[in-house]
Amino acid sequence: MSPPKRPPLPVILLANDLLDGEVVFWTGADWSPVLAAARIAQDENAASALEEAAQQGLGVQKVVDAYLVDVRLDAQGHAAPRHYREKIKTLGPTTRRDLGKQARPLNTPGAGI
Repeated sequence: MSPPKRPPLPVILLANDLLDGEVVFWTGADWSPVLAAARIAQDENAASALEEAAQQGLGVQKVVDAYLVDVRLDAQGHAAPRHYREKIKTLGPTTRRDLGKQARPLNTPGAGI
């Protein structure tokens, strides 16, 4: 059986915090709810390192549903998910802009849709 197909590069690692369900991103050192802090893998070795971080996060029961997400980079190098599902997960609820991630000033830089 072949390993699952990896999304096209560049990618980030997205997961849900096990305790509160918050969408979090791997920074290279820890998990953060801020997309702008996400570690961006632009080659296969870096993507493999993100997959290892996912396995470690799952193993210590810090996060659940960790997976690589293909992103588009803007002129400043900020990542924005390419697919609608991850865009919604990144920003929060679509019906109430005063709730969720989009209501936090901390997350606006580089939130990127």
